[in-house]
Amino acid sequence: MKKLVIFDLDGTLLNTITDLGNSCNYALEKLGFNPHPLSAYPFMVGNGVRKLIERAQPDASPDTIDQIITAFKEHYNEHNTDTSAPYPGITEMLDKLAEAGVKVAVASNKYDEAVKKITAHFFPGIPVVAACGQIEGRQVKPDPSIVFSILADCPTPKNDVLYVGDSAVDIETARRACIENCGVTWGFSPVSHLRMACADHIVSTPAEILRIAGVE
Repeated sequence: MKKLVIFDLDGTLLNTITDLGNSCNYALEKLGFNPHPLSAYPFMVGNGVRKLIERAQPDASPDTIDQIITAFKEHYNEHNTDTSAPYPGITEMLDKLAEAGVKVAVASNKYDEAVKKITAHFFPGIPVVAACGQIEGRQVKPDPSIVFSILADCPTPKNDVLYVGDSAVDIETARRACIENCGVTWGFSPVSHLRMACADHIVSTPAEILRIAGVE
């Protein structure tokens, strides 16, 4: 049985795309740019806020990108739980991991303040040992630094760790960290991306994660 399961947040534990899209559109319009349909945002997210804004407004100057990011955070800090919600079966799966004594952590490219707030809001009954997001001076995923930070806080042999995410970025992060990985099909990325990234496992329901983790 695994001793620690590290989860990506957006697209893995939570469907956050509407709140992300609404905040990005708010920021774009505040700076005088056109908004995007919400259906476009799954193709923009996954690499942190700066990359999201660069994709949403690729012709903006670095200074303007900074202004859009500020406006995005201004809105998202107040609205990041408006429509976001756990995917079906996620809370039950996390409960079973906790009951089995498996530790749970979160590793996200979302900025750290939002990761901690959102994780605590949606999973108050889960003893999350670490909820880590992007911080100044630490590279975003697929750089594995965030995983190493979690392992420093919660020392666990790599063979006893499973990393779960919805994108090729997550799979590459786990592979760079030399950790067994699992891709989920209900998130923002096509299954083909998980296959091309050579995911160790691909699952279509949260319950399947329990089997891979050795809980069921």
